[in-house]
Amino acid sequence: MRILNSKGLTGNDDLDFEGTWAVLASSLREINTKNPSNLSFEQLYRNAYKLVLKKKGDALYEKVKSFERDWLLNEVQPQILAVLSVSLFAGDGGGSVTTNTNERRVAGERLMKSLKHAWEDHNTGMNMTTDVLMYMDRVYCADNRKPSIFTTSMGQFRDYVLRAPIPSYDSMTIASLLFTVILDQIQMERDGDLIDRALIRSCVYMLEGLYETEEEEEDTKLYLTSFEPAFLVASREFYKTEGRSLLRTTDAGTFCRHTKRRLAEESDRCRSTLSPLTLPKINSVIEKEMIKDLIRDVVGLPGSGVQFMLDNDRLEELQMIYDLISKVDPKKEELKSAVSKRIVELGTEINSGAITNSQSQPVKLSNSSIEQPDNEAKTTTERPLNQQTAAAVKWVDDILLLKDKYDNVLDTSFNADQGLQTAFSRSFTDFINNFDRSSEYLSLFFDENMKKGIKGKTENEVDALLDKGITLLRYVQDKDMFERYYKKHLSRRLLMKRSVSMDAERQMISKMKMEVGNSFTQKIESMFKDMAVSEDLSSNYKQHVARLGDPDPRRAELDVNVLTSTMWPLEAMGQSYHEGESRPTCIFPPTIDKIKQGFEKFYLDKHSGRQLSWQANMGTADIRAYFPESKGKVKSRELNVSTYAMVILLLYNDLPSGAFITCEEIQAKTNIPMHELTRNLQSLAVAPKTRVLLKEPMSKEVKPSDRFFFNESFYSQFTKIKIGVVTSGNKVEDQDERKETEKKNNDTRGNIIEAAIVRIMKQRKELTHQKLIQEVIQQLTSRFLPDVTMVKKRIESLIEREYLDRVEDAERPAYRYLA
Repeated sequence: MRILNSKGLTGNDDLDFEGTWAVLASSLREINTKNPSNLSFEQLYRNAYKLVLKKKGDALYEKVKSFERDWLLNEVQPQILAVLSVSLFAGDGGGSVTTNTNERRVAGERLMKSLKHAWEDHNTGMNMTTDVLMYMDRVYCADNRKPSIFTTSMGQFRDYVLRAPIPSYDSMTIASLLFTVILDQIQMERDGDLIDRALIRSCVYMLEGLYETEEEEEDTKLYLTSFEPAFLVASREFYKTEGRSLLRTTDAGTFCRHTKRRLAEESDRCRSTLSPLTLPKINSVIEKEMIKDLIRDVVGLPGSGVQFMLDNDRLEELQMIYDLISKVDPKKEELKSAVSKRIVELGTEINSGAITNSQSQPVKLSNSSIEQPDNEAKTTTERPLNQQTAAAVKWVDDILLLKDKYDNVLDTSFNADQGLQTAFSRSFTDFINNFDRSSEYLSLFFDENMKKGIKGKTENEVDALLDKGITLLRYVQDKDMFERYYKKHLSRRLLMKRSVSMDAERQMISKMKMEVGNSFTQKIESMFKDMAVSEDLSSNYKQHVARLGDPDPRRAELDVNVLTSTMWPLEAMGQSYHEGESRPTCIFPPTIDKIKQGFEKFYLDKHSGRQLSWQANMGTADIRAYFPESKGKVKSRELNVSTYAMVILLLYNDLPSGAFITCEEIQAKTNIPMHELTRNLQSLAVAPKTRVLLKEPMSKEVKPSDRFFFNESFYSQFTKIKIGVVTSGNKVEDQDERKETEKKNNDTRGNIIEAAIVRIMKQRKELTHQKLIQEVIQQLTSRFLPDVTMVKKRIESLIEREYLDRVEDAERPAYRYLA
């Protein structure tokens, strides 16, 4: 288009406004009727240019407005009204019109097509008109702050077409009917029907191109101010109804899949049919109506909710419910509560099962009740665990299985969510610490695995097993109780040489140190140090004996473990003797006593000032016994027995063949405590495969008057025989032993609490009562959860002993440290 410069016109040219406008009006009509091929846009532009130059811009502006209004009212609006079908008004206006989906679809598409064409024609025409009136827009509209003729004409389309009332339906406009049609089409699609998405998108494009005001601000688009609110209201009602219907008729998994599908459908609809601006808003509607308002019911649905999903490994469904609840609650409280509740329920069942298993009938006395590690004389089937020990190991195994299961759920379905992981840990902590034997059972689990459970496992498998156990230790609050039991069980493994791998033992100590600190493992490490020192000591003693040149070829060899009494749980390593009394000193045979005295001299010469206390109840001995066989031959057998059993057997060296000794006489000659004597005699005379003594009368129980003979007819196909000691009871403590352990542990806790109080007060000098309690609990929680009453008693004790003093006239109770 060629535009003439204003210098080409003179201010004196005569101008006929009406005549010029008539030409322009005729041209605009040709443009609106899509017949502009014969028009000279250059001439039309010049005519409009002249009018504006001659100060006729205002009149021209109004004439164009009036022309376009009349065109829309008289030409466009009737065309739109003409395509309206009665089926579009079904349910409106109080009539009795009924219609089916197909009829509504066809009628609705007819209306949308008509509006689409009208809008596109209007846009095309106004673009041409804007080219003709460009100078008016640039000069007149700009100088007078009027909207461009294009903007004005868009507003006219909005007012005279879309907002035109529909005859016989005064409360309804073409726009409101269009909204109804689009919403009806969307509902059809939601119900599974196919619709013309492109046609709807064209109408939405029209609504996005029209504004409420001439300023054409982004948030005043008709789509956002009129259609979108109606769409959201209709969608909210639809999803509210659908959600409650699904809740009544389907299971939780189906509900989650359907909700996920609806979210995907609406996302696709907003991208392809409506507007991306609507996506977050429609998502909010679905999230409110189908997730936030219903998720509690979905989670708790009997037979299909979260509990059912967890119990039946429905990991995909759990992931869906996690994804859905994440949209409305960053903390996932409902999911967290449901899963935590289930963990505690299952954990409580494990606790109850352990109690039930441990209370089963005790194992009958037989060779299987003998503590008998691997050796040549063991039976072909492995010895079953003691009932309560088996219950303890099963308790830990069951918890580890539960932990593995929920770790898998956490990683696979819950995206390793940190909040849920914390809740899981809290749940395990709750039910584990509700079981008062958790520390003891966990220690027994390690004990059994260190003795035989890790046999045949690879290094990685052993490491994984220990890591799992350490994980459970992390949940145990009374770690000091676990330490007490672990030391007790470890001491027996070390002294009886029953650990499968010392590397695994040290690896376990290293892991515990990392988990709970050096102070926890200090005494345990000292136990290993004692064992290493004792090994060197025994080697040096043997060299010392060799240098002495003892001529007796039958001299017994001695291996000694010298234990630091403050580091080893000596009182727990054998059945406790009467409280307040020391264990009676065993009377050794002269040959053994001579060796014992020789070692004492050797040791005390090197370590003067120390005192050795022999613990015969914790030792073993290898002795050679001779048994007559056929044809007058004598066959020897090597017997591995307890130290007490050795003392008993050596008594028979001084007896003639066929002589006996009563239980009462044995006790008098050896000074072995009666309960220990009973156990050893049962091992030697009652257990069928190790019956090297004969008992009269033969019975399981041992009475003081029972007589014991050396069994010269004893036979075994093995040359080396292990005679274990009949277990005096279950390895799990009984109630009395448990109370004693708790009493000792509480005494230790009291000392630890006092040390913490003094340490805190020494640093703070003065502190309120409440703050002191809080700091003590905070410092000691890693080892155990201090009882507030015990802390208060220890504070009072320190005040009485003048370590602390009360601060007088303080607003709140407070204490002062006394140097």
